[in-house]
Amino acid sequence: MSIKSVCVYCGSRAGARPAYTEAARALGAALASNGMRLVYGAGDVGLMGEVARAAQQAGGETFGVIPSHLERREVGKSDLTTYVVTETMHERKKVMLWNADAVIVLPGGAGSLDELFEALTWRQLGLHSKPIVILNTAGYWDKLRALVEQVIGEGFAGQDLADYLIWADTPVAAIAALRDARS
Repeated sequence: MSIKSVCVYCGSRAGARPAYTEAARALGAALASNGMRLVYGAGDVGLMGEVARAAQQAGGETFGVIPSHLERREVGKSDLTTYVVTETMHERKKVMLWNADAVIVLPGGAGSLDELFEALTWRQLGLHSKPIVILNTAGYWDKLRALVEQVIGEGFAGQDLADYLIWADTPVAAIAALRDARS
C-alpha cells in the first residue's frame, strides 16, 4: 500500500496548549516534505488552518472539503490545490475519507471525534482498510485510549477495534507509522 494522501481530522479551534498548534504546523510540513497530500476540512481557522498553511508553505498539495453552511464559520480556505464545497457534513466526511489513503487525528472537539468514529466504524465494518493514526499531542487522547480499552474490556468490541488505531506522540512518529503501515 502506498500512502500518497492523508486525511487529517482536527479542531477548528487552536485549543488551550501551544503544543497543539506546533504539532499541527509540524504535521502539515511533514506531510508535504514526504510527498503526501493533505486532505482536510478546508477551514482556515484553528488547527485546520495551521496544518493547511504549513503544508502549503512547504510546497505540499492540499485538498479541502467544506459544507456550504460552514464556509463563513470555518473561513473556507479557497486557495487550496483542490477546494470542494459539499451540501452536507456527511458528504464532507465521505469525500474526505475516500480521497485519502490514511487518516491522522490531531486534537479536536466533537467534530473530530465524529470523523474519527465514523472512519473507525467503517474500518470495523470492512468498508476500508486505511491506517488510522491518533496523534496524541501532550497526552490529549489518553482518555480516548482508555475508553477504547474499556469498550473492549466490557465486551462491546473485539481487540481488533484497538488494533485499528495506531498511536503516535509526535508528527514525526505519525509519519513513521504511516511508512510502517504501507510496507
